[in-house]
Amino acid sequence: MKKIICWWSGGITSAVACKIAIDLYGVENVRVIFIDTKNEHVDTYRFMADCSVWYQKDIEVITGIGEKYKSIQDVWRRWNSLNVASGAVCSSELKREVREKWQKENEYTHQVFGFDLDEPKRVKAMKLNHQKAKPIFPLWLHGYSKEDCIKIVSDSGIEIPKMYQLGFRNNNCFGVSEESIGGCVQGGIGYWQKMKRDFPLKFDKMAEEEHLLTDRKGSPVTMLRLSKKKDDEKRIPLFLKPHPKYPNLPNLKDQKGREPEPLFECNGFCGTNDLEKRKETENELNFYGELFPNIK
Repeated sequence: MKKIICWWSGGITSAVACKIAIDLYGVENVRVIFIDTKNEHVDTYRFMADCSVWYQKDIEVITGIGEKYKSIQDVWRRWNSLNVASGAVCSSELKREVREKWQKENEYTHQVFGFDLDEPKRVKAMKLNHQKAKPIFPLWLHGYSKEDCIKIVSDSGIEIPKMYQLGFRNNNCFGVSEESIGGCVQGGIGYWQKMKRDFPLKFDKMAEEEHLLTDRKGSPVTMLRLSKKKDDEKRIPLFLKPHPKYPNLPNLKDQKGREPEPLFECNGFCGTNDLEKRKETENELNFYGELFPNIK
């Protein structure tokens, strides 16, 4: 058997997916890998150490920071972009590109992703659109939701990541300190309202980044969008703070309070391209039967 590759993202669901894969395939047949953006909450590395003990196996670390990009801000400024219809530029450059480069250079039987029971579109899209990854989804084998995963980790005696304890739904790109720039660019309106309340300095820095990128590009660069109606493709840019050159565009202060939206775990597949409707001629009949290979 070639190695089963488990992608550990720093979040709860990927942590449990890795553990299930180790139990199913054997610790000697599994490699657990973390793609580090160098912009994660410091507690993520504590959680990684605890998971390594739980797995009885070291978690390998690879990164896209160091050669092409020096930081996550370098990515945003190189592309004058944060979050567009095809997804977050930092996710595609620091997660997807890194994973696909690794994929070309290594052998594997399957790759494990921590998509939970509430993410059927992501599972289906992954099977249809990224077949070279040979993806499998251990959480679907047991029907586990994110809440189930939190309980599993807690029952194992491992402290859940601080971001969950603070009321966020994912442990993505908070930044290495409360003073550093950070926050998930795909977090949504509720997420950034919470960031404004709980971490105003980080909120201000991301608002400044939006304005800087907007000025460099000569058109609005924002993380958030508003739709006039459900499924409206023509979405209006929504700034965190008003931009003086675009006084008619809405900003976060104009919005009613919302709860933080559930977020995807950032593994390079957070963009809507992966969820686009596929051609009807694509064979979907085999999809559900191929979620898992035969386990021997």
